[in-house]
Amino acid sequence: MMEPQLLVVLPELGAAWLFGMAVGLERSVNGRAAGFRTHALVSLASATVMVSARLPVFLPQMFGAGTPAMLDHSHLLQGVMTGVGFLGAGVIFKQGASIQGLTTAASIWATAAFGAMFGLGLWVTGSVAAVGVLITLTLLRYVEARLAVNTYAEAAFRFRADAAPTEADLLQRLKAHNVQFEELSYALLEGGTVLQYSGVLRTRRDERLGAMARSMVSTPGLIEYTLTRISK
Repeated sequence: MMEPQLLVVLPELGAAWLFGMAVGLERSVNGRAAGFRTHALVSLASATVMVSARLPVFLPQMFGAGTPAMLDHSHLLQGVMTGVGFLGAGVIFKQGASIQGLTTAASIWATAAFGAMFGLGLWVTGSVAAVGVLITLTLLRYVEARLAVNTYAEAAFRFRADAAPTEADLLQRLKAHNVQFEELSYALLEGGTVLQYSGVLRTRRDERLGAMARSMVSTPGLIEYTLTRISK
């Protein structure tokens, strides 16, 4: 016959596992390395560790034969969240001048948190937190995509020195696409035959950078240019 304590904790472990899978599914659908299985394991493991704080543990060598002892749940929770923090750090990487993987790292840490709540028997807290994570990753993605936020890119434009546009002409071309050139620098290269304008571009919509890039192809004297998205 199954122990009464197991009848209580098994549904909690199951809930942590299912909610972890739900969060991980969203990450997998969006092509993230830490996805379906990783989040399910993190949530289930966090819940399992916290369950141990509620079950009697017999440690005769410390407390005497037959003496029930309870593990300190606050220390266990601290250990879980610290350990998962290191796991989350593993999915953060630098790509060019931008940092990638921050949202996935945060979702792993949040998954461990609501998994621990289920493990402590806090069904309402765990459920609300899990639903909040799912809403943040799904619905707020569409809200964020519609916000007019600043987009930055490192830019370098190289022109033949004898046919290069003036600074004012270049800025006017960019302004036509609602793109601003900030931190503008100049360089004369290739023995004075190439003039380079470099700096940071700023705009309020990603698509404006693409439109600007396509229009720059027809600029007189252009040799080459580079645009690299960055975070600021």
